Amino acid sequence: MEAVLHLHSPCLVLAGAGSGKTRVITQKIARLLQPGEGADLAPSQIAAITFTNKAAAEMRERAKALIGAKAAGKLLICTFHSLGVRLLREDGTALGLKPQFSILDSDDVTSILRDAGGTTDAKQARSWQWTISLWKNMGLNSSQVAPHITTDDELVAAKVMKLYEERLSAYQAVDFDDLISLPLKLLAEHEHVRQKWQRQLRHVLVDEYQDTNATQYELLKLLVGSEGIFTAVGDDDQSIYGWRGATLDNLKRLPQDFPTLKVIPLEQNYRSTSAILRAANNVIQLNPKLFPKTLWSDLGEGEPIKLMECDNEEHEAERAVSHFQVLHAQLLAANQADPSRADWSNFAILYRANHQARPFEQALRKANIPYKVSGGQSFFDKAEIKDLCAWLRLLLNNDDDPAFLRAVTTPKRGIGHQTLGTLGEFAGQWKVSLFEALFAESLAAALSARALGSLHEFGRYVNDLEYRARQTYGSEDAKALLLEWLKDIGYEQHLYDNEENEKIAAARWTNVLDFIDWVAKRCGGEIENDGGMSVETEKKSVIEVAQLISLITSLAERNADQNVVTLSTLHASKGLEWPHVVLAGVNEGSLPFSREEGDILPQQIEEERRLMYVGITRARLTLGVSALKRRKKGREYVQAIPSRFIAEMKLSEGGGGVPGESPRDKLRRLREEMAAKAKTSAQTLNQQP
Repeated sequence: MEAVLHLHSPCLVLAGAGSGKTRVITQKIARLLQPGEGADLAPSQIAAITFTNKAAAEMRERAKALIGAKAAGKLLICTFHSLGVRLLREDGTALGLKPQFSILDSDDVTSILRDAGGTTDAKQARSWQWTISLWKNMGLNSSQVAPHITTDDELVAAKVMKLYEERLSAYQAVDFDDLISLPLKLLAEHEHVRQKWQRQLRHVLVDEYQDTNATQYELLKLLVGSEGIFTAVGDDDQSIYGWRGATLDNLKRLPQDFPTLKVIPLEQNYRSTSAILRAANNVIQLNPKLFPKTLWSDLGEGEPIKLMECDNEEHEAERAVSHFQVLHAQLLAANQADPSRADWSNFAILYRANHQARPFEQALRKANIPYKVSGGQSFFDKAEIKDLCAWLRLLLNNDDDPAFLRAVTTPKRGIGHQTLGTLGEFAGQWKVSLFEALFAESLAAALSARALGSLHEFGRYVNDLEYRARQTYGSEDAKALLLEWLKDIGYEQHLYDNEENEKIAAARWTNVLDFIDWVAKRCGGEIENDGGMSVETEKKSVIEVAQLISLITSLAERNADQNVVTLSTLHASKGLEWPHVVLAGVNEGSLPFSREEGDILPQQIEEERRLMYVGITRARLTLGVSALKRRKKGREYVQAIPSRFIAEMKLSEGGGGVPGESPRDKLRRLREEMAAKAKTSAQTLNQQP
């Protein structure tokens, strides 16, 4: 209530895990709109900034329920990046951007970096991409990174960054990181724009504030001004994104930059039992505190946390699945009036890294338990499929500049970045799309006859393909057209030319052929219903099926409603909760993560401890923690040591071991036993297939 009612000065709400932070934000929005007692603001004067589109959608729905659809529709509820797009679309002309600037996705960026760096090695280009992204999140451009260069690789990345910036400018394009850094530049350098947005947004609320990076913090400061009123909601104990630029310095700076800041802690947890919260508090209390707080719950003691000691990864997966099967049966028996309490969607297995999912998938399939891998790559997210979808998007909408840039350069057809740069400048000057610009008569004055000819050849081919795609119906004819298209553009050869590993290139080509079959079946009216049976519908043209592809991303969101066990990394689990959770692979080297034994800095330990805290607090009713005695390293098995975080949880007696033995003694005994076994039976460890 205190957080909701504090309206007239900056406010930091320290919202512990499960303490109702989204409720605070939406109730505060309602309060800000109240005449008289509230701040009496109009909905359009309030902005709520989140970190994911899903979180923004949830907040929008909650706000709609509180204040009505009409008022909620006028609120600015969006991610930092969506806010950046809005600023640049409205006022980006001050930076020389046309309103229809292109936003490049990760694969587009990789392609441009490969071209700028003169390499066909996608791995090298992604390495540059990661380094450049970190620099951008620090608020640096290519002329400012010199003091931060520590290796030869970073020196090369800085040179590539300069060429990359030139290409983006010429293409009238921005990447994901630019959606923060360019709005910051816009507000910092153009006072009239800054004053416009400060007048427009009278109260800004920021969710997951601990995840902001340096650039996002500076953007927030410029949005609200020195006397600005805002509400930041966050938890320093859940800051787990340091590897992508998030910094706790932003929390430290708030009281310094805003002396009237009111700090309000939320310590009651409405999610987990006391047993789970006690373990979480025991772990996180070992980290230095910016703002002390201790979570508590009135939901009762609950079940003790179960510690599972497993021989290897396969045994761990079997034990986790067996544990869930027992719980599932008990819940069905105890809740016959409400069997939904036993739904598989109430169960989750969390781990540190994606590669740990495989044995759990195998064990769940063997047990006939449905599951989903949260954050796994969708078929339509694969680079080769996105290439082809860009072509289809361009057929549907010739004004889609990102699709044009991807199609015209994939595969390459002798149209270089200088030609595209000139085309981009011409399109920006005349305020037309890139595709429309290439047919303009006056373009001949800006380009050589050869370059112009290449562009015209591409444009004519797109128009011809669009015409044929509209006329082609039926599975066989569609497949013939699509295969002819791939042959015309030389896509198979493109895959082999740009992938050093032939097996990977072959796998990507197989994905392409699967995509062609998928499109062709739908042109023939063949689709699968929910039961996996093929049913007939009306035949469609290739262009009509292309329209369906834009809806594919919504299919992933349907998974959220499915009755399946969730497999997820700890990072991807943040903000989510399940009644029954198993934390898997809680071993030294995995959690906390380190590439080599002992190769971990104190600040990294602190972030890994926060990650453990996040994992523990995802559980509502029961929590299992599993550790390996030995793990696979290549084709061999090596000794594995339980994580230090298990001892830090201070679990009560039980869950195996010597009766009456303390958790610390039990872990010490386990380590000694495993060390002895490793020493005397090193060869037998490798005999298991």
